[in-house]
Amino acid sequence: MIDHIGVGLTDYEAGKSFFAAALAPLGVTLLMEFHGHAGFGKEGKPDFWISQGAAAAPLHIAFSADNRAAVRAFYAAALSAGARDNGAPGIRELYHPDYYGAFVIGPDGHNIEAVCHAAEG
Repeated sequence: MIDHIGVGLTDYEAGKSFFAAALAPLGVTLLMEFHGHAGFGKEGKPDFWISQGAAAAPLHIAFSADNRAAVRAFYAAALSAGARDNGAPGIRELYHPDYYGAFVIGPDGHNIEAVCHAAEG
């Protein structure tokens, strides 16, 4: 449904470093950068963009993970990159029995999540 999304950050370089580190375990990399805009994605398509600018009200941004190990690796990488814990990796049965997610507070207060919907194994 959504082709891509962008968010303004008050510190572009810090945000770029954070997302490069936090999203790497999910196979998401910096694919394109020009004039204060950076596009992250997989397989050559930048789906998530950051830009230098005024911060929006904190958003919830969830990234897909292929498996639960990738969720745990995202969480560890995000914390190492300066995020604050907002929910350690685990099952969130409220959403559905196999919803495995982890949440951190990243740049400008955004709630950044990695989630795997697959059953363990």
